[in-house]
Order: sequence, then C-alpha cells, then structure tokens
Amino acid sequence: MINKTVFVAGGNGFLGKRIVKKLKEKKQYKVVSASLTSGVDFRNFNKTLTYFRKNKADIVIHSAAYIGGIKFGLDHAGEVYFNNILISTNLIEAARLTGVELFISPIANCAYPDVVNKDFKESEFWNGPLHPSVMVYGMVRKAQWAQTWAYARQYGMKFINLVLPNMYGPGDYFDPERSHALGALLMKIINAKKKGLSEVVVWGTGKPVREWLYVDDGAEALIKAINIDYFIEPINIGVGKGITILDLAKLIKKIVGYKGRLVFDKTKPDGAPYKVMDVSLCKKIFKWLPETGIEQGIKTTYKSYLND
Repeated sequence: MINKTVFVAGGNGFLGKRIVKKLKEKKQYKVVSASLTSGVDFRNFNKTLTYFRKNKADIVIHSAAYIGGIKFGLDHAGEVYFNNILISTNLIEAARLTGVELFISPIANCAYPDVVNKDFKESEFWNGPLHPSVMVYGMVRKAQWAQTWAYARQYGMKFINLVLPNMYGPGDYFDPERSHALGALLMKIINAKKKGLSEVVVWGTGKPVREWLYVDDGAEALIKAINIDYFIEPINIGVGKGITILDLAKLIKKIVGYKGRLVFDKTKPDGAPYKVMDVSLCKKIFKWLPETGIEQGIKTTYKSYLND
C-alpha cells in the first residue's frame, strides 16, 4: 500500500530522473519531483517552502545541484558556491518547517581531504584541507552535512548522508565545460571517430585516479537509504576501486572503436591525484554494493549517446 510521499528535488536532472524512474517502478511510494526546469527555483526560499507546503512530502531525496567539471568549477567558483549553498540550505529548512520525516542528503566525495594513494574513510572526513580544484564545491557539501548535524541536534530531524563519487551513464551532461572527465572523454572520442580526426587531446597527465559510479547504482543507493537505520554520519557509496584517466581514456577508445592517438595536454590541471573511497561501511549497513562494472557502464552509456 502506498502511504508515503517521496519528493525528489532536482527530479529533472541527470541523477534525479533515474531516482524518479526507479521509485515509480518500485510502486511503493507516491512520487513528486521538481527542478528549476519545471519552474521551482530552490534558490528562492519562499518558492521552495510554498512547494513543500503544497506537496506534503514524508521523505525528501536531494539531487538538485549546480555542477560541472574542473574547468567549470574553477571558472564559475562564486556561482557554484552561491547556488549550491542556497539550494541545500533552503531545502533542509523547508523540510524542517513542513515536518518531513527523513531527508536523504548526497555529498560529493570531493568533500574529503586531499590525500595521495589512500582510500577515503568516513572517519577521516574532517582530517585536512580539500584539493584546490574542488575546494569550493567540496566545502558546500561539508556545510550541507553540518546543517544536517545541526538540525538533527536542535530539531530532532532525521538525515541520511551518502557520499558519492562522480557519476556517469545515459543522460549525462555531454558538454565540454559541464561534463566530468568520463562524459567529456566519451564525447570527444565519439566526435573524433565521426570526423576522422587523428588525435584526441586529454586534459592533464592522465595519472589521476578516479572512482566512477554508474548513475542507476547511485539512484538505487539513495532509494535504499529510505529503509536503513537512522545514521547521520557520512556513508561512502561506491565501487571501492579507481581507474587512472589514462586507462579510462584507453577503455573508452576501445569501446568506441577509435583508432587515433590520445594526446595528454600537461599544461591543463589534473585535479586531485586520488579519489577512491573505502566502501566497507556501505557493505555493512546496506548489505549491498553497486553492481555495474566500469566497462559495462560505459558500453551502455555509449549506446545511449548514439541513440539520443
């Protein structure tokens, strides 16, 4: 019997669409969603509160964000901070004022301290400075966690905070500025093959290691969080292993069937050297880990890109 309403904030976005689709497939909840593209601007508190009062959600899954790749984050640092801090602050406060039972709060793994060749552990979330390339967005997400902690302490609200790596999959932002590395590489290599170009230029040295999460697995984790025991501390959600940008580019090249060269532009920034998470707590709490391997995920994404 459907007796709970789940509100997906950012339900028209890359991740939000998959959450909404999966929730509706499960047929366990009434699902409502809104995004800027559907006319609800979460940067405006009055509009956000009006929406919450009208729709009476029991559970909120927050997937609204103003994001992009390294270049976008550096070129639009002020916008990234201002927009995201308003979105999260307003959503949490509106949830408080309308009696939301559970707020599920995703946090990007760039909120972790900058480390070298060491997996991110939840117990080390506050152990040092962030990498300069992601400092702004990472600090917004740290502030988001701090707000959940404060509201849990003062108002007794319940939050689940899940730390997610960069996601990819069908419906990703295939745009030179807004894409993360995987989406940008896939788009570049596909276009190079179509145009018969002899080489593809890749930013940086190719040495940074990244963990990638297929978007459907990210959506599944956020939905599964509805039914876990209350746990406000961060929980890492990921595959627990990384791949260098060089190996990622080679894998995409193989999947696409591109025969040209990969040229690494070392004048461009690498970003943080290592971003992989320890997922042992996820396995313990959820009794589950994301299931989609990187090769299969890229193949599905590639097929979807060609069909769009």
